[in-house]
Amino acid sequence: MLWYKTLHIIFMITWFAGLFYLPRLFVYHAMSNDQISLERFKVMERKLFWGIMTPGAILTIIFGILLIQFHQLLLWLQLKIFIVGLLVLYHIWCGKIMYDFKNDRNNHSHIWYRVFNEIPVIMLIVIIYLVVFKPF
Repeated sequence: MLWYKTLHIIFMITWFAGLFYLPRLFVYHAMSNDQISLERFKVMERKLFWGIMTPGAILTIIFGILLIQFHQLLLWLQLKIFIVGLLVLYHIWCGKIMYDFKNDRNNHSHIWYRVFNEIPVIMLIVIIYLVVFKPF
């Protein structure tokens, strides 16, 4: 169980590094005008999404599922699983935005991306609270 927990935490950190950084890249991408910068951001976003975020997400979920067998499905854990589901949707949304940028179809300002960037922060705070305090 401790190996599962260790790997779950390691890959969760990897996933969140991407969830924090990719929307920040979107901020800079939305502020850029020159072709060299626009192309550079497209490459950076793709490598981050497919090379770090997605493997981190998949492995976080796999080791999380393996950990569930050692816990009762109490309310705090059900809520955590629900929030992880929301994070998966956020991850997919980031992928859609990445493809919009790739195809030069950005529909948002850099200010919108700055707000969008805060969503995983809030979810991480709630998840850590639930795991540490197990309030329900």
